[in-house]
Amino acid sequence: MSPTPTGRLFGNDLVLTRTFRAPVADVWASLTDPERTARWFGPWQGDAAPGHTIKVQMAHEEGKPWMDMTIDACDPPRRLALSAISEHGNWYLDMVLAENAGVTELRFTQQLTDTAGVGEIGPGWEYYLDALVASRDDRPMPSFDDYYPAMKDHFEAQREQ
Repeated sequence: MSPTPTGRLFGNDLVLTRTFRAPVADVWASLTDPERTARWFGPWQGDAAPGHTIKVQMAHEEGKPWMDMTIDACDPPRRLALSAISEHGNWYLDMVLAENAGVTELRFTQQLTDTAGVGEIGPGWEYYLDALVASRDDRPMPSFDDYYPAMKDHFEAQREQ
C-alpha cells in the first residue's frame, strides 16, 4: 500500500510538511548535521555558511552523485534555504521549522521554475521527507517504488487547478 501524498502546489511552490514530537533544535540537527543527513538524504561536506557552496551526496539516487548546493540563508534553528543549478534543473529549497509545546513542524518548499516536472519531483520529496521521519524514528527506510509512479497523478492534477 502506497503512502498518502501530502504535498500541495501553490503557484510554482511545491509545499510539504512533516510534524515531529521533538524540540526544534533536534529537528534542525537532522537537517544540518552531515552524519544525520546521511541517514535520510546523504552526507555533505564543506564550509556551511550563508553564501558558501557545499557538496551534497544524493545517497539514494542512482550512482550516488554529489552536487554543489549554495546556502542562501541559514537562521538556526528556524530556517535553511539552499539552491543548486545542475543538469536536472534549478533547485530552490526552503526549510522552515516552528516549535509549539515540544512539537516541531517542518515546512519544506521547493520553488519550481515551472510545474512541468511536478509529477516526478513531488513523489521524490514525499519519499525523502518520509525517509527523514523513518531515520528519526529508527524505522526502516521507505521504498521509492511506493511513491512513484503511485503519487504522480496527485501532483500533476494540481497543475490544472
